[in-house]
Amino acid sequence: MEGILILWIIRLLFSKTYKLQERSDLTEKEKEELIEEWQPEPLVPPVSKEHPALNYNVVTGPPTHKIVVNGNECINFASFNFLGLLDNEKVKNVALASLKKYGVGTCGPRGFYGTFDVHLELEDRIAKFMRTEEAIIYSYGFATIASAIPAYSKRGDLVFVDEAACFAIQKGLQASRSNIKYFKHNDMDDLERLLKEQEFEDQKNPRKARVTRRFLFVEGLYMNTGSICPLPELVKLKYKYKVRIFLEESLSFGVLGEHGRGVTEHFGVNIDDIDLISANMENALASIGGFCCGRSFVIDHQRLSGQGYCFSASLPPMLASAAIEALNIMEDDPDIFRKLSQKCQQIHLALHGISGLKVVGESFSPAFHLQLTRSRGSRENDVKLLQEIVDYCQNRGIALTQARYLDKEEKFLPSPSSHLMDCTVLFCYLGICESIILGLLSVYLEVFLYSEGNQQ
Repeated sequence: MEGILILWIIRLLFSKTYKLQERSDLTEKEKEELIEEWQPEPLVPPVSKEHPALNYNVVTGPPTHKIVVNGNECINFASFNFLGLLDNEKVKNVALASLKKYGVGTCGPRGFYGTFDVHLELEDRIAKFMRTEEAIIYSYGFATIASAIPAYSKRGDLVFVDEAACFAIQKGLQASRSNIKYFKHNDMDDLERLLKEQEFEDQKNPRKARVTRRFLFVEGLYMNTGSICPLPELVKLKYKYKVRIFLEESLSFGVLGEHGRGVTEHFGVNIDDIDLISANMENALASIGGFCCGRSFVIDHQRLSGQGYCFSASLPPMLASAAIEALNIMEDDPDIFRKLSQKCQQIHLALHGISGLKVVGESFSPAFHLQLTRSRGSRENDVKLLQEIVDYCQNRGIALTQARYLDKEEKFLPSPSSHLMDCTVLFCYLGICESIILGLLSVYLEVFLYSEGNQQ
């Protein structure tokens, strides 16, 4: 070894010195020409002035059953306030009392000085309501599932996910850097095919299979389609192929089931069969943030690994108090879920049979889509026509909204003529009387014929 080092030193001493390649400096004229020719690249890509993000609607006043949009009073069909708790006097009074006691915000993460007594009370109440061992709350609904996924699924793990999964799940999967396999929407045969293929691969390399974790991500009610997941069949596949089920219930929590506990109660599935349930509190609870619930050892792991929990300021105490009161109302009056289901089915039936439009989604879902039955030739034309329908209804006192997606970032962006993406209009029914439903039906029929005539 010493001899090798001596030879290496001798080689360095007698080797040629490296010299930079000689270059000639540019003249002042050449510098000026290069400066004139240079064009800086834009910091952001060019965006049309007609882009919806640059032409947003402005709401004045509280977003209740009636809403003032751009100065016009409209019936609100564009809100996730399913149970109408956003304007509930009990909820508002509790929030106001909490505001006077705690102030506006916390200005600190939960692990520092951001944990208030109402946070612990809310977590305890959610765990008891969902009949799980423990719950954890986040201060932002989108970050809940997007933080929970990478807390468990890591590089090298295997994830099976529905093609219609919402954008929050997609971002969580992207952050996890796991191996992702998509199956067709609610197609259990396609899912089992992927599971069988993986089982065959595991037999080839059992050592790797022992250290690879497998997850299955689904939604209770899918945001992109309004359809419900076949949970009993998913549970059977879970135990057959040894995968963990993560269930996202932002739309089904506070909606499905006799007591609003979600898709597990709807199907009568034991909640212990689900490894993790997540939902945001920005829909049925009319608050802010989200929660995850499950077994204690699963939830406690997020308190150190959930990025949205560890590094974000905690939920404002007044919003936590409002969520607690909303849970009180849900527990004291479970009949509100039966009424919501009836009204959903009523408007779902009323909107069927409109020429040129079709209703997509479950009849008991408070959020569903209206899709053009015949494409206008391109996605842009479909979006334009649907926006004309939305504007037409808004000018006549009915507030609707068009579903928007990030085209370049969505994993699956089907064509408007065959799938429910940009060519859909999303509705949320809040408890409008039958006469208004029929009025909406007639308005839609009128505006579609109007648009059809303009194109011809």
